[in-house]
This record gives sequence, C-alpha cells and structure tokens, in this order.
Amino acid sequence: MPCERKPMRYDHSEGHTEVCFDDSGKFIVTCGNDGDVRIWESLDDDDPKFITVGEKAYSLALKKGKLVTASSNNTVQIHTFPDGDPDGILTRFTTHATHVAFNSSGSRVAAGSSDFMVKVVEVSDSSQQKTLRGHEAPVLSVTFDPKDDFLASASCDGSVVVWNIEEQTQVISWPLLQKTNDFSNAKSLCRLAWQPGTAKFLAVPVETKVHLYERGSWDHVSTLSDDLLTQPINVVAWSPCGKFLAAGSVGGSLNVWDVNSKLCVERQKHEKGFTVCSLAWHPSGSQIAYTDTEGCLGLLDGLSTSTSTTNTTKAPEKKPAEDYDALFDDDDDDRLMDEGLSDTNSPVKKPVAGDDDDDDDFLMPATGRVRNRGAILDDENSLDTGSLRLGQDKFGDDDDDTGSAVMPAAAPLVPLRPVYEGPLPSAPQKAFQPGSTPAHLTHRFMMWNSVGIVRGYNDEQDNAIDVEFHDTAVHHAMHLTNSLGHTMADLSQEAVLLACPSTDELASKLQCLHFSSWDTNKEWMVDLPKGEDARALCLGQGWVAVATSTLTLRLFSIGGLQREIFSLPGPVVCMVGHGEQLLIIYHRATGFDGEQALGVQLLQFGRRKRQLINGEPFPLSLKSYLSWLGFTAEGTPCYVDSEGVVRMLNRSLGNTWTPVCNTRETCKSKSDHYWVVGVHENPQQLRCIPCKGSRYPPTLPRPAVAILPFKLPLCQTTTEKGQMEEQLWRSVLFHNHYSFLSSSGYEIDEEGQSRSQKEQQELLMKMFALSCKLEREFRCVELAELMTQNVVTLAIRYASRSRRMALAQRLSEIALEKANQVQEEEPEEPEEEPEYSRRTSGYGQSEVTGGRCSNRRYQEEEEEQVEELGEEDDGQEMDTEEAAETRKRVNPFAKEAGSPVKPSLTPIGRVGRANPFKMLGAGKPSASSGQPRVTNILDNMTSSKKSAPLRSAGKPNKDPVLKPLAPRTKTKTQSTLLQMTGTKASSKKTQANAEPAAEQQKQPDVPPPASPADNTENKRPKTGFQLWLEENRKTIIADHPDLEETDVIKEAMGRFRTLSAEDRLSWTERAKGQTGDAADLKKRKRAEGEEGGGGRDVENENGRAEADENSAKKKKSLDPTSKLSAFAFNKS
Repeated sequence: MPCERKPMRYDHSEGHTEVCFDDSGKFIVTCGNDGDVRIWESLDDDDPKFITVGEKAYSLALKKGKLVTASSNNTVQIHTFPDGDPDGILTRFTTHATHVAFNSSGSRVAAGSSDFMVKVVEVSDSSQQKTLRGHEAPVLSVTFDPKDDFLASASCDGSVVVWNIEEQTQVISWPLLQKTNDFSNAKSLCRLAWQPGTAKFLAVPVETKVHLYERGSWDHVSTLSDDLLTQPINVVAWSPCGKFLAAGSVGGSLNVWDVNSKLCVERQKHEKGFTVCSLAWHPSGSQIAYTDTEGCLGLLDGLSTSTSTTNTTKAPEKKPAEDYDALFDDDDDDRLMDEGLSDTNSPVKKPVAGDDDDDDDFLMPATGRVRNRGAILDDENSLDTGSLRLGQDKFGDDDDDTGSAVMPAAAPLVPLRPVYEGPLPSAPQKAFQPGSTPAHLTHRFMMWNSVGIVRGYNDEQDNAIDVEFHDTAVHHAMHLTNSLGHTMADLSQEAVLLACPSTDELASKLQCLHFSSWDTNKEWMVDLPKGEDARALCLGQGWVAVATSTLTLRLFSIGGLQREIFSLPGPVVCMVGHGEQLLIIYHRATGFDGEQALGVQLLQFGRRKRQLINGEPFPLSLKSYLSWLGFTAEGTPCYVDSEGVVRMLNRSLGNTWTPVCNTRETCKSKSDHYWVVGVHENPQQLRCIPCKGSRYPPTLPRPAVAILPFKLPLCQTTTEKGQMEEQLWRSVLFHNHYSFLSSSGYEIDEEGQSRSQKEQQELLMKMFALSCKLEREFRCVELAELMTQNVVTLAIRYASRSRRMALAQRLSEIALEKANQVQEEEPEEPEEEPEYSRRTSGYGQSEVTGGRCSNRRYQEEEEEQVEELGEEDDGQEMDTEEAAETRKRVNPFAKEAGSPVKPSLTPIGRVGRANPFKMLGAGKPSASSGQPRVTNILDNMTSSKKSAPLRSAGKPNKDPVLKPLAPRTKTKTQSTLLQMTGTKASSKKTQANAEPAAEQQKQPDVPPPASPADNTENKRPKTGFQLWLEENRKTIIADHPDLEETDVIKEAMGRFRTLSAEDRLSWTERAKGQTGDAADLKKRKRAEGEEGGGGRDVENENGRAEADENSAKKKKSLDPTSKLSAFAFNKS
C-alpha cells in the first residue's frame, strides 16, 4: 500500500488537536488549544474558515451537517456545518468534556468528561439524556457500537468498559491501561474504535499493540502488532470499509494493518516525531488526516484499500456527467463529486458494496481515487476512459439503485458525450476588498490602508464597525452600529464608504459618511437596483466607485451625486482608487489549470478623463491568485499575488508590470505570510503585517506593521555589478512617479527628484569605473549613453586617467552628440505650449478664478493675430515640434500661489501669445513686483488648449511671442546643471533687486532667455520679428505712450506685417546670424532661473539683462568645436 506523506502544516496553537472529515470528504475539520474549529478545503488551504467555540476545544465530532465540540467552558455545543452558526448546548458537565462521538446514524452523541461521567444525548432533543456512571477517574474516550446497542469507554482508572445504553449498565470491564490521575497526564489517550458496518470487533490500543475484542462474546480474539513500534499507541481508527485499521502512537509512528491477514501494510513516521493525537480516514478510504500535540496537521495520501477502490469510481463517474458550468462553482461541483462517497447509508454505495470485488475493479480507473480537480490534472493520461463512460452512464441518470443497469445502458449513450481529457478550468477568484480579511470571521478587518483601519464585529452581543485613523488630525475614531450588515468598506481622507449585499427584502445599499463635508448633512445612502449587488467599491479624491454583480461600474461624487456609469468586460475581482486614478481588476476569461485570467483597466479622471490601460491581461505568478491591490502613496499602481510577489506599474516602459519584491523570501516557514497594508516609493518601503501560519492577521491583539525592502529580481545580485544594476533600475523605477505627478498637475518635491537623478548618475559612474577595471570598454560606452552631459565629461576624465584613449575618444563623440541633442531639442520645444495647459499643475487650485474667463477671451484675440502673422512668416520647425510635443507637456514646478493674476496679463501665461516681459507704465508696480505674476501664470497654465499647435502650425518659428514661452520639462541634464549652478543664483538675486530700474529698461530688449518656465528655451534663435521689435519698440511706445504691453505687441505685429517680403526675410536672416551667440549664457541663465522658489521671479529679469549684453558681444555662429567647449563650460 504505497502512500505519500504530505508535509505537515501549522493548524492550531501548541497542544492537543483533533481532526475529522465531513461526510462528503470535501473538508478537513480540526479543533485545538486556541478554541477554534477550522474548516480546511485541503491541506494547502491558506484561508480556512473558522468557528470559535471557547477558550480551548478538546474534541469534535461531525455528522450530517452537525458539528459537536467539547470546550473548556464545561459544555458540549452544537454548530451547523459548514456555516458555523451556533445551534445550542447539548449537555453540561461539572468540568470539561474530554471526548465526543456520534453514533453511525448521527442521531445521538456520546461525551466523556473529567468528572468521571459519560452522557448519551439525543441530537434532536437534548433533554433526552442517559448518564453512565461507574468510572473512577476522568474518561479518556467513548465510541458507539455501529448497531447502536452498546457504547465503549476508556478511563484514567485503567479500565475499558462496554455499556448497555438502554439499561445504562456495564456489560463488561477490562483492566487494560496504566492508571493516571488526569486526562492530561495519561500515557495514552486510548481512543477506542468500533469496526464500521459489521460491528464485529472493538479495537483497543494497549501499550504498543491493538487488541481486538469480539462483539457479543467480548473475547479477545486477536492482536495487531508491529515490531518497529516502541512507544504506546494513542489512537486507532477503522477505514470506512472496515478491512483496515490505522494507529497513531506517542512517538509519531503511523501504522495501517489489514485486519484479516493481521499484516502491517503501511508504516509512516511523523516528520518531527511528535505524538499523533488524532486520526481520521477520508470517506473514500484513500487518505488519512492526522494531527499532533504541537497543533500541526498532516495527511497520508494515495492509500489504495480495496473498498476505497469501489469509491474511486464515483469521482470520475460523476464529473463528466455534470453540466460544464458546474465545474466553475466550487461548492456545487465538489459536493456533486463526492455525493456518492458520503457514508455507508448512501444509496449510491449500497449496490456497489454488495457487489463482488471483481466488479468494483472493472469500474475502477487506474489512478485510484480522484480526489479533486488537481488529481485529474496530474493523472489525466492514466485515466481509463472506458471506466469514465461506464460510470457516467451509471450515475448520469439520477443515481440508479441497481447495479445491473450498468452494462446494458452503456452502449447507446457512449457517443453522446465525448470524454474530455484536456486541462480543466480553474474556479474563478471571488471579488474581495484589498486590505480586508475574510467576511466569514466574527471579528475582522474590513479595511486597513494608509489612512486608517475599519474593523467589523459581528458576534452575539454586537454588530458594529469601528473606524480608526492613523492620524487623528484627519478625524477622531468612530463607532458605527452595523444594522444593515455592511460587509465591504473603504476609507479615505474625506469619507468612509460602506456597502451591504441585498437580502430577499432589502436592496444592496451603498452608504457614505462624508466626514470632511463642511455642511451638517455628512451622510448619504443609495439603494442599488433590484437584483444588483455591490461586489467591490473604492474612494478617490472627490469621487466614489462601486462595481456590481451586473458587470456595471457606477461613479458617484463624494457628496452623493450620480455620475458616469459604464459596463465592465467581466466580473470584477477588486478595485482601488487614488486621487484621480481608478484601477479595476476583472475576470477577462476562464483560467485553466489553476491559473486566473484577469484583465486590468486604469482610468484617470481629471478635467480630461481618459483610460491609461485598457483591458490588458494582468500578469500573476504561476497558479496564483490576486491577494492585494493598491496604489503607492505616490500614486503608482501595485499589487501582490498569493505567491508573495509584489509588482509595480512601470509607466516609462509602456505601462508594464515589474516585480519589485518577493515577500516569501523573508518568511521563515512555508505557512507564514505577509499581509500588505501599504507601499511607499520614497522612502522605498513595503508596509506589511507578518502572519504566522496564516494569510491574514487576527484583529486582536493589534498586529504590528513590519517594513520590508524592495529588490528587483535581477540576475547575480550577489556580485557588485548585479547589486549596482539592481540599485540603478530600482531607483529609475521608483522615481518614475515624479514625471507622472507633474504631468497630472501635482506639486512635486524637486529636491527629491534632483537627488534621485544625482543618485542614478553616481551609480552609473560607479558602474562605469567597474567596467573600466574589468576592461569592458564596450559596456562603458553603453553606460555613457545613459549618463547626462556633465557625467560623461567625468567619464572622459576617468578614461583618460586610466590610459584608455580609444574609450575617451568614443566618449567625447557621445558628449558632442549629447551637446548637439540639447541644442537641437531646445529650439523645437517652445511650440509645445498648446498641450501643457491641460496637463500642467493645478489651474483651479492656485489661480484666482476671476481671471479665468477673461483669460479665454484675451487668448482668443491673441491667437487670431498670431495666427495671421504666423501664416505670413516663414518657419520650418512644425514637424519636429509636434513630435516633441508629447514629451514636453510636463510642468515640474507645480502650483505656486503668487500674487493675483491680472486679466490683462493672463493671455501671456495661458498660451504664450504675448511678451511676458512687458514694460510697466508709471502707474503700475515696479518690475520686481510685476514679474512674479508672469511666472506665476506660467507655472499655472492649465485649461485645455488644442487649437494653438494647429494655428501656429503655419510658420511657428517666426511667431514673435511664442518664443519665450517654452513648456517646462526638465531633462536630466538640466537638473544636474541646476545643482551645479545653484550657488550663482543667490548672488544674482541681490543684483536683481538692486537694479530694478535697469532691468525695466532691458526687459523688452531680449525676449528669448526669458522666464524660468522656459527651461527648454535657452538655445532659442531669435525670430526676425523679435529682432525687429527690439529695434522698433521705442518708436511704437513714443507714438502710443499709453498702450498696454499686449497692445504694443499687437501694434508691432501690424507694422511688421506691412513690411515687404524682402524686408521681413532680411530681418529673419539677421536673426539667424545671432543663433549661436548667447547659447551658453542662456543655458546658465536657465538653470539659475529654474532653481525654484520666489527667487526665480527676480532672477529671470536679471538673466534677461545679462543675456542681452552677452548677445550683443558675441556674433559667431556655433560650429561643433564651440559647441563642445560650450558644454564643457556649462559643466563647470
């Protein structure tokens, strides 16, 4: 009888533990020292349902949907199974009961107690009790005679007694055991067992042997022994067929005897040698579950007993006959599968049991009992298809009671259903709330996230919800009565959201406690339509989403206003919100072989709603399911699967998912897990709760949060090279959020961003040095491609000092390329403004609303004029500009609440259609106070602007006002420059303040190096119009002294347009001659201007003035060598 011993798993806390199977064999049920009864679907079930029955549970018995337990509160209780609802107390003792057992029909329960008594109670009416008195010490075990006439019991007084139940008298007593004073001190538990079916023998474990006593004569007819047994036998159990007897001993030995031949057919040893204190056979006879005194559960699998062969036919017989859909429903399908295996009273089993063994073998598949889908998968090739067909015919039509029907029926029905032997569908994962523990628990976490904790209590006394905030400044803790039976919750800085399923009378409800509301009505509730149940819900910033059973997603505002509604492509698994983002995971198809086929949608609501990820397949580890989903604190989607792998969205690589951590690597034992509650990218932290022997934590005591580090699973991370590569790409991945946040209009920590870029460049330099040492020059060049200009220069120095001249030469080519790239890119960038308006940082949040409508009006007028001018002017850059457009919309300087915006100035900021450096008339404030407004507007550009690129498309290069207003991306080069030029900026500020008047004079003259928002502007060649305007501005102002700045520009446009084509061309040529002059200076100026804070505003005026002087001095065009020298100069 070859069998496989499965690895033990943690089950209960240390101490006496018991186990049994339910009637169908679908569940393993255990109880232990922690007072819980756990219901396992299999040995690998990481999320067993549990029922708390007391402080300690000493024994359990299960029959026909009734679960009886003996607990430390001196009672024998009854619960329904598998729901676990309390069903009353059967009986009480003066101390705790030690053992309980059902009779074969499930109508009576016997219980033995430490107060020396044995009671027999009717399950249907617990008032009908019989008490058996006569033992002189605590009772160790009780067992019913299958025919229900007798009951046997063993006691610490050393006796084993057989009682007549009706007469309540002792039939016989054998003094077989060692005497002890208490159940806990007994050498052996002496768990007796009566042979099922025939009831011929009573098995009594005595020392290292098992005595068999014959029913009726009560003679000791035989002894089962094994020479290898050295320790006392603790428990014995008969196989369902009654032909085999299993025994578990104090030393951890497990033996199975064939009773007829008295041979030991199976020997196994507990993996750690702990005492086996309970045994149970699977109803099919193919498995034995056992538990030890340390609270662990084990399984012997693949026992092929001859009567288990009768049973094995049932699984394959039943399954193909089922409707295809039934495969998906765990509950139904396994029950159907095992109906025929319940017990000897099953109608299915009777005819077969009566048959000969030969007939049984005829129906038996080669593999033995098929326990579950997994087994079918493993052994699909060895299944005997003939037996499947025969079996299906036999049981396909309502379980015929006659065995004779098998053969004749087989022939006509075979062709109707071909046998399928391919991979089987996996049960789809049920919908869940990330950060919650299972709904069947009486005390559970309904939500644990970065805002707080929502706990649900549902016991006899109370059905309530407690909300606690990590930061009590957000809100004080709340206690809510849960009269509606809410099962789902979410929590944000603004509200608590709850939902309950529908009942026969009531619809499914969504309830929101909007505690951050400024009015007095802080709560709203909505009923979902009839037949629609909430399956998942989440909160975002100002919105609520709920996914329902009808594959619908409903959006509400945080105040309860119904918003968009759309259909989901499949049943939702879970969803989470963060700010303006909504992430939805759903079943896109049926998975096979234990896989889940999930899809993902990522939506962004803002002024411009869009879908970032549209139903792409969602990657999980092999044969795993989703266990947590969320956003990092910085707003990057990430998730954890049941294998413990944490993955994060890599936006810079086309929205792919990168594994960033494996929590299993830090678990000590196979059954330990980490329950994730939050992820942070800066600092890099995975916040989770370690759970010993479970997938989720208990609510009490309050679990402690641990912090795990991230680590990308790159190759060879033990080597120095591997470590640096891992650090570099982790740094790149974890700092992607800066560009996303700034493009979505959020403020970002620019210091943090520049720090991260500096860290990446340092790592590249270290890797470069390492590659040099290893003489990998090609690799050095690859690394240099990733560096910024400045770091390439350092690399050149390092290479020349290392006497690697060929490498230095190649690096200098790269340096030159990078310098050219910067110069080529920058002229293109200014035309990108059109789109930044809709992507940049908070228009609504930091701009004075009054300016908005006028913004639009002025802007439209300006555009029309610029458009006309653009059509007449020449220009060549439109193509490149549009390509660059997507790259450049980001505003790294997020919101800044400067002085109020004047409508007259707004158009400049909005689209860059006017000169932002206007001369302010006598009545206006001085330049130093006027200038910040302009930058402010630049920084707050928002509303949607699409017309501009099209309109200026004609000839943007000559567009006079476009030039100064570049969009505001920060390339890496610029931010490194930024660090290096920081010191100069402070000295510039003082000059700028000292000479406001001088600045005013010079402002109009030099638009190009303009404002700090013009990061990318520096190398911008002046257009002919700008040059013309510089020289003719004074004339215009003299003619019209009272004109506003925008009007001066309009007037200038008009005049420039009246020039002949040749004149305009000559101005353009002159402008081109100047391109190279101020390049270096502008680059410096820009870096200084960008440095942030209020100083920006003053510095940029200063920058303009100086750039002006320099541009006058230099008139050379920029040839390659001067470009390289310019870049070397910048670096310093």
